[in-house]
Amino acid sequence: MQEVFKQQQQSKEPSVEAESVVQLVGFIVGAEEFAVPILSIQEIIKPLEYTRVPGTPNYVLGVFNLRGNVIPLINLRLKFNLPAEKQSEDTRYIVIKHNDEVAGFVIDRLTEAVRIKESSIDPTPETISEDDNIIYGIGKKEDRLITILKTEGLLKRTF
Repeated sequence: MQEVFKQQQQSKEPSVEAESVVQLVGFIVGAEEFAVPILSIQEIIKPLEYTRVPGTPNYVLGVFNLRGNVIPLINLRLKFNLPAEKQSEDTRYIVIKHNDEVAGFVIDRLTEAVRIKESSIDPTPETISEDDNIIYGIGKKEDRLITILKTEGLLKRTF
């Protein structure tokens, strides 16, 4: 009886696992679409007043007060070596948190919440150096490519 039971167990096909899906929030900076993991986003807000901080790189606009917390504000256009543009009605601040690090990032506009299968994410191109790499991978969604950013890379202080 035990042998029959063992044979039945072995002949069963292993259950097919659902492919893991990454949930992201997409946004535009310049002409490119980027995304960050949805769980790393603390909140998305309309632009607030900020205070300049001397001695920081040009992409660090300064700090802003969010409900009693002072948060650094980084302009992703300048960080990605794109020309600065005046903020529009679509401009948003994405407040990202990873471990104890928090920062706000200026983006041109939000796109949508995106779900991409792990198999649809290609690794970072070899042309990008590993040292300052903030790119997790390139996601393929229908007919578009989305650059997926590493939150820990975005929040890493280089100044």
